[in-house]
Amino acid sequence: MENVLVNRWLQTRYAFFHWRQELSSTKKLYLAIGMAGITGLMAQIYIPLPFTPVPITGQVFGALLSGIICGGLFGAISQGIYLCLGILGLPWFAGAKGGLNIIGDPTIGYLIGFIFSAFIIGKLTDRKIGNRKFLSQFGLMIIGVLIIYGFGAMGLAVVIHSGLKETLLKGVIPFIGVDLIKSCFAAGISSSILPKASYNEEVDKNLYSSNKY
Repeated sequence: MENVLVNRWLQTRYAFFHWRQELSSTKKLYLAIGMAGITGLMAQIYIPLPFTPVPITGQVFGALLSGIICGGLFGAISQGIYLCLGILGLPWFAGAKGGLNIIGDPTIGYLIGFIFSAFIIGKLTDRKIGNRKFLSQFGLMIIGVLIIYGFGAMGLAVVIHSGLKETLLKGVIPFIGVDLIKSCFAAGISSSILPKASYNEEVDKNLYSSNKY
């Protein structure tokens, strides 16, 4: 019975990613909208900190996984949708914020970073089967977080007119521990749902040609 359940799970996860790869652009857009909604939902996990205008939120988790679920391009599009609809007034940023004011908010750089982070994670995951194991996924999630930090720190420095030290103390260092935990959880989820067989033209698919799922 256990083997049957495991085989069904392996078949299901392969079928999903194979299905995703074959979707039309319109249907991939629907999937991207869905992941934007999940990111908005995760953003409501919101913990303000007294010493920085940047809160701890769950939206990073949604951004990291959007590249996995939607692929590189549409993962980026999902985060672009999240940003644009929020700017247009949908109150789904951290703390139920929304509207044009977010452009001048200290967190704007992080929101822009989500787009690039999802793109890189999705592209590298789809490119190599070997990148779908836990340690590889954890490494990609760390890269994604660093991209978010880079854009976030730049945006924070511009908005609050801070120097390098203040920017790091308010926009990067307080979040390293919690983002490592987020990256670990995200990698655990992604590595468990990603098939270890080819659903795309991966560059290393010959190395895993014996894998069915």
